Amino acid sequence: MDDLKNAVATLLATPEPPAEAITRSRGRLRDRMARGQARPRRFRLLPVMGMAVAAAVAVAVIVTGVLQPAAAPLSGRNVLLMAAASAEHTPQGAGTYWHITRTWQGPDGPMAEESWTTRDGRRWSRNEPQATPGAVVETPAPFRLMGVEIGFAELEGLPSDPEQLKERIAGLPRNDNALMLSDREGALVSPLITLITELPTPAQVRAAAFEALAATPGVENAGPVGDGQELLIPLSGKLKVRMVVDPEAARVTRANVLLTAEGGAAISGSYATVTTEWTDEFPR
Repeated sequence: MDDLKNAVATLLATPEPPAEAITRSRGRLRDRMARGQARPRRFRLLPVMGMAVAAAVAVAVIVTGVLQPAAAPLSGRNVLLMAAASAEHTPQGAGTYWHITRTWQGPDGPMAEESWTTRDGRRWSRNEPQATPGAVVETPAPFRLMGVEIGFAELEGLPSDPEQLKERIAGLPRNDNALMLSDREGALVSPLITLITELPTPAQVRAAAFEALAATPGVENAGPVGDGQELLIPLSGKLKVRMVVDPEAARVTRANVLLTAEGGAAISGSYATVTTEWTDEFPR
């Protein structure tokens, strides 16, 4: 667990985070991740020992340290909790347009779509279905969560407590035809992923979404990959969400969940990447 503690300490040492965010993150992580840590071994040299005996003991201490087993791999739950700690003090930034870029492997090669949305709801897109390839066109399409329109004000009003966040999402209007079976049954995995990956969600709400995902039964860590830790989240039957999380950046770098035009989600056979940012650059 020492590696985990060091990683968390690094995350919480990001330059100039708000004091209350650090306190809250440390409290949550202490409660969830610091239980059952092994106490460090202590060694004491008796005053009556000669130099030779003391040297022998010192060598034994060094050897003991070298032979200690390596720290256990991070669990999927702890990866998501670390991402929550990062997200809590990592704001989305500022700008005129919320810019989303989606890339995935299509049947004929890599594919990409982009959109730019202002706070008053105006939206432009490039390479979306039925559009002229490469052209930027104005396309009025609202943000959606669980198949239903959701605005900036509603996103900013979502709870920053993970349990309250799930309760609020469960009570929102929804279009069951756009949802996966597991979400209709209450798992709410894909809406939580949408809040993290796609929507202009406030930092505290993103942190709560990561933490709520961490509480999903059966989350596994398949191990490190080039851009993060690959996690598996079980859904209905044999279906699983596969996603790569960079806990330090509080970002899902890739996932096999594709968001549909209706605002729902579907499992894909390959990974898709979604990157987001606020920008002042007008789409061209």
